[in-house]
Amino acid sequence: MKRYEPPAGWAVQAYKFALDPTEAQVGGLRRNTGAARFAYNHMLRRTCAVKAQRAAEVSYDVAEADLTPWQGWSLPDLRRTWNEAKQWVAPWWHECSKEAYNTGLANLSAALGNWHASRTGARKGRRMGWPRPKRKHARRSARFTTGAIRLDPDNRHVVLPRLGRIRSHESTRKLSRRVQAGTAKILSATVTEAAGRWFCSFQVAVRRTVGRPTHAPRSGRVVGVDVGIKRLAVLSTGEMVPNPAPFTAALKKLAKAQRRAARKVGPYDPVAKRKRTPSNRWCRAQATVARLHGTAQAVRADSWHQLTTRLAQQFDTVVVEDLHVAGMVRNRKLARSLTDAAPATLRRHLAYKAGWYGATLHIADRWYPSSKTCSGCQTVKPKLSLAERTFDCTACDLSLDRDVNAARNLAALVRHVDLELPGDAKTGRGACVRPVRPAPAGRAVGREASRPVQPVNVVRQRTAADHALSNA
Repeated sequence: MKRYEPPAGWAVQAYKFALDPTEAQVGGLRRNTGAARFAYNHMLRRTCAVKAQRAAEVSYDVAEADLTPWQGWSLPDLRRTWNEAKQWVAPWWHECSKEAYNTGLANLSAALGNWHASRTGARKGRRMGWPRPKRKHARRSARFTTGAIRLDPDNRHVVLPRLGRIRSHESTRKLSRRVQAGTAKILSATVTEAAGRWFCSFQVAVRRTVGRPTHAPRSGRVVGVDVGIKRLAVLSTGEMVPNPAPFTAALKKLAKAQRRAARKVGPYDPVAKRKRTPSNRWCRAQATVARLHGTAQAVRADSWHQLTTRLAQQFDTVVVEDLHVAGMVRNRKLARSLTDAAPATLRRHLAYKAGWYGATLHIADRWYPSSKTCSGCQTVKPKLSLAERTFDCTACDLSLDRDVNAARNLAALVRHVDLELPGDAKTGRGACVRPVRPAPAGRAVGREASRPVQPVNVVRQRTAADHALSNA
């Protein structure tokens, strides 16, 4: 599927609304999402059958020209094959929207393409395996790109193809005003089910006027942000944002709900070692567990959205670290707390919110020893354990919180960049995202930096120690 490229001055944005469908509408939503899963699994089985057939023919020394033709992996090829076979494999196909089947075929095309790119080395990261069939009780989703996709004038309903008018749990006025003013255009709508609730996400092309809102005055030009576990983030201004830790707060309720679910008759019989029909009580118990997980996820997302929006609105320049979260999670003692805090969310949110409000996002080098460096005299400690929560400098007798010291070091990295920013970044007409690699005073060792940083020409702010040395 070709990716939509917005025109100049426009950006692609998502608006997500919770739905309150009726029982009949829930049945329609499940039929369409189930149709997407059925089309995905059927074409995956066909692709696997063709692959196995060709392998068998090759083992019998069949000529290349006589082999069974490959099943195309592109979306047009998959759609063409599906349209030829749907009359026999899915005689009920007319009960669902064509966009539901297209959703499953598009997902399969992307999965097969990613597998091939990973196998040939064109895709970075961990090697991907062959796509697996989608389970019946997995995450339900369907995407609509054509047909009647709009918001009702009363701002309390959404209209989707073959599903009709569905009431929204919250007002859609925020998006409706943009659509009516001509500054937004709905491209597609995706319905999903999470923790027993249905949501509708609109992909919208929005014309944005980059700038700072009037209700968010500037409170500083540069701010360094150090993320953590006990605190969600610590700013160079001294502010410490508390971490709600929603998963940790729900552990007792979650353990109780999971114990109840374990006592119910589930979909697998461990004695007979075969599948069975789960009981209604098991389904209700699993729904309770899913709701607890959904609540924790919603609280975590709300905390990060509030923080990142405030940073992008109130500051001209935001400096964050390039954290290797995947490596940090390997520590089994910190894995649960790190996953609950989700520190990588800060950079992901600021990457696009900085462009909305005319801020500049800088990313410090991964190996920069922000916690080991003194923010007063720039002396680098050779070792700093995680148990030391207060930074005590032996050179200038500075003593302050470890995270505040790291945030101040991050903010000091780019104070010289104001003279080098391009014109668009100075006037706030877009975000400037750039890496920052400082030149340390010496080789930093230990947990935070395990290899030396190549020195680059970076002008840092002159401290009192620098003035004393120059005057001596």
